[in-house]
Amino acid sequence: TLQATVDAANKREEALTQERDNLKEEIDLLRKKLFGTSSEKRILDIPGQLNFFNEAELEQDPEAAKAEDLEAFLPEKTAKKRKARATDAERFKGVPVEKKYLELSEEEKLCPVCGTPLKEIGEEFVRRELVFVPAKLKVYEYYSKSYECPQCRLQDIPVIKKGKDGRAHMLYGMASAGTVAWVMYQKFCNGLPYYRQEKDWKQYGVEITRATMANWVIRNSEAFFLPMYEYFHRKLLERGFAMADETPLQVLHEPERRAQTKSYMWLFRSGEDGGIPIILYKYSETRAGDNTVDFLHGFKGYLMCDGYSGYNKVPDAKRTACWAHIRRYLTDAIPKGKALDYTQPSVQGMLYINQLFHLEDVIRSKYSSFDAIKKAAIKKARLEKEKPVVEGFLSWLDQQNPIRGSRMDKAVTYIQNRRSYLSTYLEDGRCSFSNNLSENAVRPFTVGRKNWLFRDTPDGAQASAVVYTMVEMAKANGVNVYHYLTYLLEKLPDDRMSDDELEFLAPWDETVKAEIERRANESNQSYVNCQGAPA
Repeated sequence: TLQATVDAANKREEALTQERDNLKEEIDLLRKKLFGTSSEKRILDIPGQLNFFNEAELEQDPEAAKAEDLEAFLPEKTAKKRKARATDAERFKGVPVEKKYLELSEEEKLCPVCGTPLKEIGEEFVRRELVFVPAKLKVYEYYSKSYECPQCRLQDIPVIKKGKDGRAHMLYGMASAGTVAWVMYQKFCNGLPYYRQEKDWKQYGVEITRATMANWVIRNSEAFFLPMYEYFHRKLLERGFAMADETPLQVLHEPERRAQTKSYMWLFRSGEDGGIPIILYKYSETRAGDNTVDFLHGFKGYLMCDGYSGYNKVPDAKRTACWAHIRRYLTDAIPKGKALDYTQPSVQGMLYINQLFHLEDVIRSKYSSFDAIKKAAIKKARLEKEKPVVEGFLSWLDQQNPIRGSRMDKAVTYIQNRRSYLSTYLEDGRCSFSNNLSENAVRPFTVGRKNWLFRDTPDGAQASAVVYTMVEMAKANGVNVYHYLTYLLEKLPDDRMSDDELEFLAPWDETVKAEIERRANESNQSYVNCQGAPA
C-alpha cells in the first residue's frame, strides 16, 4: 500500500511538472508575441556549425558542380548586397518641378569696384525642397441658361431651349465623383475613420457628418462598383490558381446576432501564375466553409490557403499547403534561447523549411516569367532540388514523438493533419509555395480595422468589401487609387453592361492606365499652377 501511494504521488508529480513546463512554454510564447520581433526571416546557416544540406556539395568536384549548374541552388555564402539608396530623381519621379531663382537686389547688381551693371553668366544648383500644398474646397452651382426665339414668340409659338451638360447627376448625394472617391480613398486606403474625416472636413470649413459619408460610400458602391466587383469575380473563377485567407470582423447590428459575435472578411485572389492580378474581398456573418463553396462555385484548379478545414468543402479545388504556416508553428515550438541548438527537434525541422524557402527564392528569381517553357523549368527544378528536402522533412516528421500538450506536439499535430497537401505544389510550376501573397493582400483591411474597430451594419461591411476590392485592384495593377475610383464614379458602370464593356473599365486595360496616368500628371501640375488642389 505504501509503495502504491509513492508510485501514485510520483506519477502525479510528473504530471504536474509537465503541466508546469507546458505553461512556461506558453508564457514564453506569449511574451515573444507581445515583445519579440514579428519578422519570419530565418538565417539559413548557423555560425560555427555545419549545414545539414551541403555536405555532398562540399565533397564533390567543383568543376562538375559548375558544369551541372548546381552552385546556383547552394546556400549563399556572402551577405546580400544592400539596396542602393534611391536618388532624388527616383523618389520625386512624376512630381512637377518649379525652379526658384535666388536673385541679387538692384544695388547688388552693380559692380562694387567700378559701379558697372553686372551681366548674367549662368546659374548654379543650390538645394532641393519638397513643398506640400494643402487642398482647397470649391462648390460648383450649375445653372441652365434658357433661350427663346423672339420671332416665334410674336406668333404665339414659343421656342425655348435650355443648356444641358449631356449627363445627369447619378451619384447619391450632392458630392462630386472626386469628393466621394476622396472619402473612399481616405477610409479604405489610408485607414482614416469617418469620425476623423469629419474633423478634417471642418478644418476646410465644411461640416459633413460621418453618417453622410457612410451613406455616400454604401449607396454609390452598391450602385456603381458592384458590377465591376462581380465581373472581377467571374474573371477569378476562370483562373486555374487561386489563394484565400480570412480575418475576423465585428459588425454591431447584424440581425438576430449579438454585437460581440465574430463576423469574417474573406480574401480571395489569383495565384502566382503570371496572369493579371485579381483581388476580391467578401463579407460573411460566419466562418462556415459554405461561404467559400458559394464564392468559389465553378472554380477548378489549385487553391492555396491556410490550415482551416472549411476550404476542404470546395469540391473541384485541389488544396496546397502553406509552408509559411508550417514554419510558424515550428518557430513557436523552439524553446527560449535554443534557436541555435541543433539537438532541438523544432530547430531541426526549421532547417528543412529554411532550405526549402531558400531554394524557392533562387528558383523563382531565375524563372520570373510564366510561359510554358519557364513553367516546366520551375517544375523540373523543384522536383530535382526541393522534392528530396520535402521527403527528408516528412521522414523526420515520422520520427517525432513530442511530449503531449507541448508546443512541439501542437506543431507536429498541425503538420501531420496537412501532410497530404505538403507536396501538391510540386505538381505544377505555377503553384504557390506559401500563402504569404494573400496574407499581404488582407493586411490593408487588418490595418484599417485597428483604426475604425468595427462596422455598424451589414450594408457597411458589404460596402467595405466592395470598395477594398477596387482599392486593392488598383494597387495590384499599378494605377493611382484615387483617380481610378474617381474614374469609375464618372463612368458609372451598371449591371446592364456586358463583360466586354466592363473590360474597358478594368484597371489592367491599357487605355484606362493611360487615362489615370494623364489625370495624375494633370493633378500634380495643377498644384504648381493653381497653388492648390481642386475638390
